[in-house]
Amino acid sequence: MNGRVQTLLFLGTLMGAGTTTAAAAQGLDDPTIAHIAVTANHLDVVGAEQALERAADPRVRAFAETMIRDHNGVIEQAAALAERLGVTPMDNDTSRGLASRAQEVRDALGRLRGTAFDQAYMDNEVAFHETVIGAVESTLVPNASNDELKGLLQAVVPALRAHLEHARRLSAELASR
Repeated sequence: MNGRVQTLLFLGTLMGAGTTTAAAAQGLDDPTIAHIAVTANHLDVVGAEQALERAADPRVRAFAETMIRDHNGVIEQAAALAERLGVTPMDNDTSRGLASRAQEVRDALGRLRGTAFDQAYMDNEVAFHETVIGAVESTLVPNASNDELKGLLQAVVPALRAHLEHARRLSAELASR
């Protein structure tokens, strides 16, 4: 499966799960928002772990290691905030949809190895970060009522933008060889 198909699969993951539609339908509250954020971070960690197993290019492996470190850090911050606030992140249709569709992407990527995997994984990371940034800024932050949760969501956007730019550069470099 080529990188463009992977990108479309992942975009379908977030958009098909209906991030904004689910927001309107569910009336996003802080526990739901927290779970969506944790789920998105967890899914990128799982995808990066797959990249460590399958990637051929050391730059892709290094990118995956960064994703694991950074996204696990956000998960830890979110868990600490939830504990401090006495909030239990609530599973919801959006997070379940994200997990289901992300499994489809992992399955598709799992059929690839080497340079084909590298390109598809990096294309997917571009789509993932573009979509997550959009969802955080347009849906999660505006619907968060707790200032600390809102602050955490806003604080991770610069890191997500850095990941996006790194993924774009690496995807372009891989495509040009």
